[in-house]
Amino acid sequence: MSDWLLSLVGTPEGARLATLLALTAALAHAVFGALQKGGHDPWLSRGAIDLALVAMSAPIAIFVYGPPAAHMWPVLAGVVVIHFIYKLAMALAYERAAFTVVYPVVRGTGPLITVLAAMVFFGESYTALQWLGVACLSGGILLLALRNLSEEQIDMRALKIGLAYALAGGVMVAVYTTYDAWAIRLSGDPMAFLAWFFFLSSVDFMILGALRYRNMAHPPRPWPLLLRGLSGALIAYISFGAVMIATLIGKVGEAAVLRETSTVFAALIGWFILKERVGPRKLALMSLIALGAVIVEFGR
Repeated sequence: MSDWLLSLVGTPEGARLATLLALTAALAHAVFGALQKGGHDPWLSRGAIDLALVAMSAPIAIFVYGPPAAHMWPVLAGVVVIHFIYKLAMALAYERAAFTVVYPVVRGTGPLITVLAAMVFFGESYTALQWLGVACLSGGILLLALRNLSEEQIDMRALKIGLAYALAGGVMVAVYTTYDAWAIRLSGDPMAFLAWFFFLSSVDFMILGALRYRNMAHPPRPWPLLLRGLSGALIAYISFGAVMIATLIGKVGEAAVLRETSTVFAALIGWFILKERVGPRKLALMSLIALGAVIVEFGR
């Protein structure tokens, strides 16, 4: 499969598949974020997800693909560090603020930085119309965050701290998107890279989640938590795997922008599943976000 993916790099077929994968990643990522936020302590949720990722990925990485090439070990170490910082910021943000406040801030700050980084590191270029689409999408996401923020009734100090962590998470989204796109291209074997990525980058929060669970005075029942972890792991394969393949066979910046339509899906999840309020203004902003993504895709 790796050879087939590499054959699509730079082709019209690859660009179309990259679009489909980025939108698939958007939906999956919104569900993934809701799983981490809703129902359980976000540290435990992420720990359970990472436990499942390690359990499923380790045998594939070790026994199917074998050890990575020597030059990839430092690269994978960088992956582990970057994703740990991102997950730490997300857990701290979800601990203090509502899903519909945190998630748009994280996703709104990432696309613009990623597009600029893609221009510098990958030599990508974008039309004026595509820049308008980026502005619509990022602006709509951040306005959605402000709208959600105005409705919050919780402790303002906690909310401000949560927003600070959310902004840090948004910066780390741009960092890991750019770094992962470089790493998967460098690997020469995308599927082997993904197997080692999911295995190694999941060990940290698996341990943190286990320690937190052990030290809780009244820990939740393990089986619902483990079931949430398994569900989240399967969704993570789709979310992170799809967008990394999209950045391999298509433009990094375009994939990053299209993935942030996840904010629309997240708002719908917050509305229908987490029972968070969504009114006509939010619906209008969600439409602006979707319009921005359409402009980026068809403004080439």
